Amino acid sequence: MRVFVTGATGFIGSAIVPELINAGHQVLGMARSDAGAQSLIAAGAEVHRGDLEDLESLRTGAVKSDAVIHTAFMHDFFLKFQENCEIDRRAIEALGDSLAGSDRPLIVTSGLALLASGRIATENDPPVPVSSSYPRASEASAASLASRGVRTLIVRLPQVHDTVKQGLVTFAIRLAREKGVSAYIGEGSKRWAAAHRLDVAHLYRLALEKGEASARYHAVAEEGVPFRDIAEAIGRGLNVPVVSIAPEEAAGHFGWLAAFAGLDLQASSAQTREKLGWNPIGPTILTDLEKMRYFQA
Repeated sequence: MRVFVTGATGFIGSAIVPELINAGHQVLGMARSDAGAQSLIAAGAEVHRGDLEDLESLRTGAVKSDAVIHTAFMHDFFLKFQENCEIDRRAIEALGDSLAGSDRPLIVTSGLALLASGRIATENDPPVPVSSSYPRASEASAASLASRGVRTLIVRLPQVHDTVKQGLVTFAIRLAREKGVSAYIGEGSKRWAAAHRLDVAHLYRLALEKGEASARYHAVAEEGVPFRDIAEAIGRGLNVPVVSIAPEEAAGHFGWLAAFAGLDLQASSAQTREKLGWNPIGPTILTDLEKMRYFQA
């Protein structure tokens, strides 16, 4: 297949591109810059210039392709999260405009936050309703397109990691470096699901090749890693003290990250593994945290 990948030069997209090419697919990768274009050419992909706010470039890329994998997202969770969620919504709708009425799949990326409270989230859990407090509309937009005849699929991401980045944990590392302590809330018993970047890329390919319309897939290798264990790994890496922060002090210490640091983000991928034959084999997030170069992160 010829696959249009948004976010093709990003953290996850840049792993999806070679995963697809090595499996015999052609990749049309979206690039905003000359440097991004050169990296795609070096990887063996064709370049499509554009960005998330250039809706016509998104439509054109989708028209030229047999499938679309949408991984691009502007990860500013503090100043522009609501604005970036709206940009994402419009981008998904633009991609869908070019696929409506066909059997060409659109794989949309989402997350695990707020899916379940006090239990492990599963693929059966419906998306979080869009609101002012949770404006991300990725899954709602995909569902709207499905009603118009677009073959949409959802991939929900946990903390995706390697020895360079680790999802939200990357921001916890920056905060620990700035504050001089690595902190967790209360007993640090909240758990975050995780998966290695290359395993996640493999899942996207399997979803492309085997996925069912309107299905939800969880890119989860570890169902839940205690936040205290993550904080302790960061503390060892930065050689800073590890401390417990009272819940009422979390906002003052963590800032915007407090909203996530206080959440259980556990999830299962049992259905995903069974339906797609996905078998994650990469290192754990704690292994990657032990091996990363902290003073270059």
